[in-house]
Amino acid sequence: MTNWSSAHNILAVRLDTLGDVLMTTPALRALKEGRPERRVTLLTSPPRAAVARLVPEIDEVIVYEAPWLKATPPRASSAPDFELIGLLREKDFDAAVIFTVYSQNPLPSALLCFLADIPLRLAHCRENPYGLLTDWVREPEPEGGIRHEVRRQLDLVAGVGAVTSDERLSLSFSPEAAGRVDEWLSGLGLDTSRSWAVIHPGATAPSRRYPPEQFAQVARLLSAQGLTLLFTGSGGEKALLEDIRQMAGGVGHLMSQDLELEELAALIARAPLLISNNTGPAHMAAALGTPVVDLYALTNPQHTPWAVPSRVLSHDVPCRWCYSSVCREGHHLCLRGVAPEEVVAAALELLAPVPLECAL
Repeated sequence: MTNWSSAHNILAVRLDTLGDVLMTTPALRALKEGRPERRVTLLTSPPRAAVARLVPEIDEVIVYEAPWLKATPPRASSAPDFELIGLLREKDFDAAVIFTVYSQNPLPSALLCFLADIPLRLAHCRENPYGLLTDWVREPEPEGGIRHEVRRQLDLVAGVGAVTSDERLSLSFSPEAAGRVDEWLSGLGLDTSRSWAVIHPGATAPSRRYPPEQFAQVARLLSAQGLTLLFTGSGGEKALLEDIRQMAGGVGHLMSQDLELEELAALIARAPLLISNNTGPAHMAAALGTPVVDLYALTNPQHTPWAVPSRVLSHDVPCRWCYSSVCREGHHLCLRGVAPEEVVAAALELLAPVPLECAL
């Protein structure tokens, strides 16, 4: 009979954001630590597959658009779900670990795994899952306290004996990607021997965006302190980057290339500092050991940068921990209330070991 100690072929289900996938990597490492023969396959959403392929602990990625996630467009047929069940059955998994945030219900994923005849199925669950989970960890949050997302997932797998001595996030990139980034930096004329920083001002959720005019003021003040700045963003954020740089008086450089995720990882790893909203690149910085100034909207408390030098900046508001992607009050005060001077001070503090032309 299969048990967790003898399970060699494990399915990990994580259908959320890029940051959620990265914050699950210590738990994935725990599943493999001391068991070099163990294979871990990640079932994830299409936008997260790219980062999953950069995680050394993941051996294979299966892409799935789960209809119970809010980002999945409506579809008329259940055929993709039955196709997935067939694929999972063919893979002959010994066990499945379903990773969720505390507000999510793991049972739709558990049902898929049950129908695919995966014999062991582990998840946090608020309600009695009966036969859908063989290993049920009762959901303690939020009534029993709030844990960091990394700790939550480490606690989950620890329940079946999987622990790790290395709780850092995991992310890699190829030497080729690093070489392309170095060529681009050289082409920009960016002197990486001097103090510099990456500013990533975008975010998918409107509630997590520091105002562009305040980012511009941050850039202007940092440039006056002798820092060279590099603005990055997705292809759809080029106008935002150009507006911020224009408001800042044309300081810094724009990364004109549309970076692949691997190249963005290489760039963040190369940078002495990242200044970002609380979004995917902030967690990439944590995984790569790059200090980060995290402009942290008070939407939820569980996703601060993990195990990396950081400064988490926000302005306290009565509506904190709203768990909303859109500011319900319309004032964005938890971010708007952070003065640019606070951001500059935090950046210079993290860069303190690096000589600057002048101090703030």
